[in-house]
Amino acid sequence: MPKNRSVNRPIILGIVGDSAAGKTTLTAGIAQILGPERVACICTDDYHRYSRAERAENGISALDPVGNYIDILEQHIRNLRHGRPILKPVYNHSGGTLDAPQYIEPREYIILEGLLGYSTRAMRNCYDVKVYLDPMEEVRVQWKIQRDTGKRGYSVEEVLASLERRKDDTVNFIQPQRTFADMVVRFYPPVDNENESGAGLNVSHILRPTLPHPDLTPILEMGSKNGFRLDLSRDRDGKPVDVLEIPGDVDETRAHMMADLLWDLIPEAAHLRENLGTYTDHKNQTSLSHPLALSQLLITFHMVKAALGHHAV
Repeated sequence: MPKNRSVNRPIILGIVGDSAAGKTTLTAGIAQILGPERVACICTDDYHRYSRAERAENGISALDPVGNYIDILEQHIRNLRHGRPILKPVYNHSGGTLDAPQYIEPREYIILEGLLGYSTRAMRNCYDVKVYLDPMEEVRVQWKIQRDTGKRGYSVEEVLASLERRKDDTVNFIQPQRTFADMVVRFYPPVDNENESGAGLNVSHILRPTLPHPDLTPILEMGSKNGFRLDLSRDRDGKPVDVLEIPGDVDETRAHMMADLLWDLIPEAAHLRENLGTYTDHKNQTSLSHPLALSQLLITFHMVKAALGHHAV
């Protein structure tokens, strides 16, 4: 059994959210903390049943489970959880085509990110940690325009038209998965800068009692002095949750204080403390976001604790 583990199987993290919600960026940072050689990252959108041209012809969006091999995805997640390799399909996002499959062997940690990862009970039962990304819609639209025009060759008009066509599918198929997450992560702009879409975004974490979350008492005790807030609140369904607020303007000293608190709680992962919170900004340059870095670290805390047997799944 690998060092610093008591669970003799892969630990599986799910990250679900709508298109351009930040799933790939969040995944990359978590994999960097855990060590890329110890993590297998899988995009569940590779399980699209049809090419882009076929979806357009059939009037089916990529968000619709009917347009995806959900049964094969279920089977593959179970195989990975039991330490068995898979032959994963590959969807080419640039060309919208179905490419040759890829042989994937399970590693110590597995991150599955995509649109429909919680759409069935069979899949949900395989995860150790479930995260739902729920950025403010105006922010997500900006991110989608930036990504699809910069990396996928779309015009702004094409991106906006796609968002309009998918609007009902987002409501019917993506948003209902929010209820199954252990953590809901929401990036949103500060009140004094409604157009912010980068490093200055605030982030809130809805921490549901389905996981044993870290003791953040020191943050509470420091209160407004450090810019963080931890409040008891009610979720949309009326159930009690803790809500951790991290301001976008948190300075480096205060961000490091919280990071040090989390690192102290997971000394098993202290072998790599760099390169967190990086993302590609609207100028296609690498930037740093402290709220993003702390979000990645908080989720990594749960991955490490799950490997130590603290999460009974």
